[in-house]
Amino acid sequence: MSANIIIGVDLGGTKILTGAINLQGEIVGTPVKVPTESTLSGELIFEKITRSVQQVMKENSIKPESLRGIGIGSTGPVDADKGIILECPQLPTMHYFPLRGELEKHFSVPVHVNNDANCLILAEAMFGAGKSCSSIVGFTLGTGLGCALVFNGKLWEGATGTAAEIWPSPYRQGHIEDFISGHGVSEIYYSIAHKSLSSLQIFQLAEQGDISALQTWRLFGKHLSVPLAWSINLIDPEKVILGGSIAHAYKYFKDTMEEYLHKNICPVPARRTAVVPSLLGDDAGFIGAACLLL
Repeated sequence: MSANIIIGVDLGGTKILTGAINLQGEIVGTPVKVPTESTLSGELIFEKITRSVQQVMKENSIKPESLRGIGIGSTGPVDADKGIILECPQLPTMHYFPLRGELEKHFSVPVHVNNDANCLILAEAMFGAGKSCSSIVGFTLGTGLGCALVFNGKLWEGATGTAAEIWPSPYRQGHIEDFISGHGVSEIYYSIAHKSLSSLQIFQLAEQGDISALQTWRLFGKHLSVPLAWSINLIDPEKVILGGSIAHAYKYFKDTMEEYLHKNICPVPARRTAVVPSLLGDDAGFIGAACLLL
């Protein structure tokens, strides 16, 4: 039997989502989701990962000889070459944990580790909104700001593995992530309505037609246009993909994002470069992690 199944693990501070795909990017069976409980020891979190992989294999009748490998997309930063999580605030007990080495010993298959934002955009580039495009810039909009570059189906990680880590770039009186993040959405809303709400609550209010919430998302779109303009002017990608939880509000920030973006990029990409939401939803993380083995 050929090894034609890859298991991907989306490892975050709150949940571990594990699933399998075949070599065509199709999900095999049903993914498994468990809470991370990030205050547990690194060893116990590792056990959760191994059990979730074993559960996916058992529940979906995946035989060990059909498993090509395992991909891990972890909240970052990570050292992809060494297969370890670095000093990640969301996984405080996993700092420098030899994740790849321990998983390879446990399952006797190749294991690849990378940043979760890279994995999400890799999945979209290969099997989602960017399928058939040769050059993709992707943004993950959530608790923080992630960015990834995919050229011809491969991640571009740069000389030190930090290509597209734009979150600390200077913007106004701080960093761009201060504005393009869940916290940033909350801050914009507070400046308008003088109330402290989460980005999810502000999205829900926008769904109800709340004027302050709608204004918040319009301003968010204006801020988002800035890193989009940087990236498009520098990379000239075929497509820009927006993923992450905040991308669910795309319809509320789309118009102002495009208005200001088109004012600040070259004329040709202004006519041709599409900025689109992701297609794979919550599954993109584990699909992209598995794509590390392709």
